[in-house]
Amino acid sequence: MSNGNIANEQLRLLIERIERLEEEKKGIGDDIKDVYLEAKATGYDTKMMREVIRLRKLPPHERAEMQALLETYLAALGME
Repeated sequence: MSNGNIANEQLRLLIERIERLEEEKKGIGDDIKDVYLEAKATGYDTKMMREVIRLRKLPPHERAEMQALLETYLAALGME
């Protein structure tokens, strides 16, 4: 086999692998939507759930810093 054929085969395999992963990603996205719909049907606020999930991804020190800044801004605006 020539180097061109090997490179072509490698490229084809990589493309097919990406396509499979994209399909899996779509399936997982659909599953996540279903969970949010279930939560909404149960009475949970999905917007707040998304915010909690976003915050849980942050390191604790970043979350604390964000909370302190928010409190400072709210106090400055007389919203506390």
